[in-house]
Amino acid sequence: MDKTGAVTAERNQWQRLFRWHRGQKVNDAGEEGAKDGGKENPSIRLMLNFNWTHWALDPADNFYYVWLQVMLVPIIYNWVIIILRTCFSDIALSYLPVWLTLDYLSDLMYIIDMIITLHSGYLDQGILIKDLSCLKNRYLHSKHFLRDLASLLPTDFLYFAFGIQTPLVRINRLLRTPRLSEALDRMETRTSYPNTFRISKLMIYIFVLIHWNACLYFALSNYIGFGSDAWVYPNTTNPQFASMRRQYFYCFWFSAQIFTTVGDTPLPHREEEYLFMIADLLIAVLVFASIVGNVGNVITSLRDRDNVFFPNHELVKAYLRSHHISKELRQRIDNWYQHLHINKKIMRENEILQQLPVHMRTEIAVSVHLSILSKVTIFQSCEKSLLEELVLKLTPQVFSPGEYVCRKGDVGHEMYIIKDGRLAVVADDGVTEFAVLSEGNFFGEISILNIKGNKSGNRRTANIRSIGYSDLFSLSKEDLTDVLSEFPAAKRHLEEKGRQILIKMGMLEENGEAVEGTVEKVDTKIGRLENNLEVLQTKLARLMVELESSNRKMQARVEQLEVEVAALLALPDDGQEEDRTRGRGEGVGGEVEWEREEAEGEEEGDECVSEKMDKEGLGDDGHDVAKEGDGESAKSTKEDVEKTIEEDNPGLKKENIKVEEGENGGERPGKGDGAEIHPEDEKKEKQSEDGREKLKKEGKKSPKNGD
Repeated sequence: MDKTGAVTAERNQWQRLFRWHRGQKVNDAGEEGAKDGGKENPSIRLMLNFNWTHWALDPADNFYYVWLQVMLVPIIYNWVIIILRTCFSDIALSYLPVWLTLDYLSDLMYIIDMIITLHSGYLDQGILIKDLSCLKNRYLHSKHFLRDLASLLPTDFLYFAFGIQTPLVRINRLLRTPRLSEALDRMETRTSYPNTFRISKLMIYIFVLIHWNACLYFALSNYIGFGSDAWVYPNTTNPQFASMRRQYFYCFWFSAQIFTTVGDTPLPHREEEYLFMIADLLIAVLVFASIVGNVGNVITSLRDRDNVFFPNHELVKAYLRSHHISKELRQRIDNWYQHLHINKKIMRENEILQQLPVHMRTEIAVSVHLSILSKVTIFQSCEKSLLEELVLKLTPQVFSPGEYVCRKGDVGHEMYIIKDGRLAVVADDGVTEFAVLSEGNFFGEISILNIKGNKSGNRRTANIRSIGYSDLFSLSKEDLTDVLSEFPAAKRHLEEKGRQILIKMGMLEENGEAVEGTVEKVDTKIGRLENNLEVLQTKLARLMVELESSNRKMQARVEQLEVEVAALLALPDDGQEEDRTRGRGEGVGGEVEWEREEAEGEEEGDECVSEKMDKEGLGDDGHDVAKEGDGESAKSTKEDVEKTIEEDNPGLKKENIKVEEGENGGERPGKGDGAEIHPEDEKKEKQSEDGREKLKKEGKKSPKNGD
């Protein structure tokens, strides 16, 4: 008991000592932190407070990208070394400890890669999912997990069955190849030299392919027998071909010769050799095609890049040659292109960035051009959103030595901001220099504001010429107007600042406000005239409709008259003058009756049309005009009929017409009216009725004969 109590007391004493020592370290660390200003190391604090059980990784982070690059090493190692150790047994046995160490290091990296893949987040409806349970469920039920698990199966236990000299049992490690493709694709999108990277990736693929073919060639030579013929590898008993390096380099050279179709290879002698050569030649065709295609794509992409960055010089040169432009001007254009290429100046920024979203283009333009635009006096103290809209409208321009940017008296359509170079303000003679503008200066800002009362009338007031090669940014009046239409307050502010600048320069008329009021009055008059023009156009459309309706009615009446007259002229002339006369009279009476009915029907139709026109807003004028026109046309039609009958039958009495009118119009006196009827009149009535019936019968037959 005493021994046990002593041990317990001693253990408690050591625990108190350790606890005190730990407290001393904490106090020392606190004092050092206080000496340093009370600052704590954020990385250490983050590591202490980090919950590793709920750790999730964003695939867009740099850590994930770096890990993919690290994973290239074990994947390429397995692709190269497994087949090498399988075919070259001397190399496998000579460096066996090294190979086994590298094998299990690559397996460890495979396991770490599975853990990282398990904790890698994914996007769901644009949101990064970092919930570990969701990540596990997604990865464990995917094909990637099955492939990764198959690549880590412990096939090394097969060494006990086949021997340590058979590394082919590790062939399942090649199932991680999709990870290699992912790493290369991610590197291609991040590198600043994508064309060089594509060529390098193609060379790596070709190297691995030639390496595999070299190993298979050596294995086939071993199977057939070294030195058995000229095609296989020479006999290894020869000291010249006995070393391991000579064996590998000879086989690699032989395979490269076949795939590149360069040089003469020995002819095969056995069936196995023929089959091997056939397979190699087919693969060589694909390799050669892939090399040519990829190199062609790289060259094409380089040319497209040059065409996007710089204007097409070849087309311009062809145009100048076809139009016989002077040699001096062509030399200036060539020098301009040469200046662009040498100094890597980009003229088509908007086209290059066209594929990016608007907000990204705005951020790029702000970072590049905002500092330049804020130097302009009229744009100082403007809101940032306006400047962000304007920077997207800036267009780069390059002027050659001695070239005029603008001349005095030209209408100003844009303003200029000098990015690089020097420009001179010269007199009309082009020799006298008044001032020199350099980087950061600007000119032409007043001309794009269109300020009322400007004495110059938005025209250039000076000649500006480039001394050397000058890089300028231009902002057009149309672009500024479009942007200011969305910022009315900024528009008033800019106009006020521009008016103040003109007052200081003495270029603003005092009656500018009166001129502005006059312009407003003119605008009001123009608006009133436009309204009157619309009213007149409406009235003209209404009159055109009425005229068209009257023409159709008149045309229908004329056609009907022509038919009736043709029917009357087609009657036979074989005697019976009286019957024909009576029949004609009856026909004329019927025609008059028909005309009267038609006039009444048209009047009703005109009333309907007028009501419809009233509903449509055409007024009462059309109604009155239509009725008057119809009445006049009916009267004239009746007079024409009577005149035609008199001309055809001059001896026809008017009593027949009156009788016909009495029958048709209800004017014939009857017995009930109190009128006396003489026998002679009754006899004449019977004769006229008989004549009318006969005339009707003949009239029905006459149109057929006339036709």
